[in-house]
Amino acid sequence: MIAMGIVVVEVCDGNAITTIDIEGIIEAEFPEVAVLTNECLSFCGLCAVRPYALVNNKRIFGKTPEECLEKIRLQIKEELAAYH
Repeated sequence: MIAMGIVVVEVCDGNAITTIDIEGIIEAEFPEVAVLTNECLSFCGLCAVRPYALVNNKRIFGKTPEECLEKIRLQIKEELAAYH
């Protein structure tokens, strides 16, 4: 059985966000979060120009992978606050 987090972060494997180890970083910081890498999330226009991810289906993006990662962390904290 695969355990899923109460917060799911989805990334496209062709997006600039994958230049950092987003799965390792996020899952180490937030054990209750699952990071899923997909071949395509069907946001090709956004994917081509900015690092982005979906956090519980909300689009989070930044100018750099690092900026996007910070915004992802903030969104995760907001999502987790609803469960605590």
